[in-house]
Amino acid sequence: MSKVMLKLVIACFCLPVSVLLLAAVTGLDGDAIDLDKVLNGMSRAHLLGTDALGRDLLARLAEGLQLSLLVGLLVVVLGAVVGISLGVLAGWFGGWLDIVLMRMADIVLSFPGILLAIALAAMLGPGVDNLVMALVVVGWVGFARLSRTQVLSLKSAPFVEAAIANGTPVSYIALHHLMPNIAPPLLIEASFGLAAVIIGEAGLSFLGVGVQSPNASLGTMIREGSQLMLVAPTLVLWPGVILFVLVMAVNLLGDALRDKLDVRME
Repeated sequence: MSKVMLKLVIACFCLPVSVLLLAAVTGLDGDAIDLDKVLNGMSRAHLLGTDALGRDLLARLAEGLQLSLLVGLLVVVLGAVVGISLGVLAGWFGGWLDIVLMRMADIVLSFPGILLAIALAAMLGPGVDNLVMALVVVGWVGFARLSRTQVLSLKSAPFVEAAIANGTPVSYIALHHLMPNIAPPLLIEASFGLAAVIIGEAGLSFLGVGVQSPNASLGTMIREGSQLMLVAPTLVLWPGVILFVLVMAVNLLGDALRDKLDVRME
């Protein structure tokens, strides 16, 4: 990782981290309604002002940021477990299993990702659990296709063939021979997938099929603030800036990991 890239990553993460730290220091509840302080500007009591219900904007930004990261990490971890497991099975055993699993992946890829996520979230109903499930259904495909390709390239490697000749169980080969070698590209895939999931969660919440009020989400805050843009533009500006900077930071981190781990870049 170059020094310039490292500085960019640190600079982009500074704003989200600062929001979390300031919210922790102030200790305000983002769900506390105070109708006497509706749409107040920045002050000592409320560093970024209040929203249409008198709730502290900084506290809600911190809650929305935490929720976005939590949903992103959950979706990436679950999608990686499902996708890598199916991809390794398809690449290792091949045959009808490979055909069935890859046709399933092709069916998912035939739909635009965001539209499929919207349809699934609308069918399952609003809520964080259903939102995570809808995004996992869309997000496992990238891990499956990548892990399958990597396993196909490693099946004929001398150390794998030697392990097979020695009668080593398939589960041991997968965990101790395949996974260490396919982990770097999968880690890069996970970093870029995290940025995509954060955008997807914000988009679904903005459309009303994701996180619902009073729970704070960056997408929900932008949707609620858009109705008061002419009166209080900061209600849209702050969550929009936080979302932009967070996604950029995660993408830059993915670029840095790719430069560090991808041997083809050397």
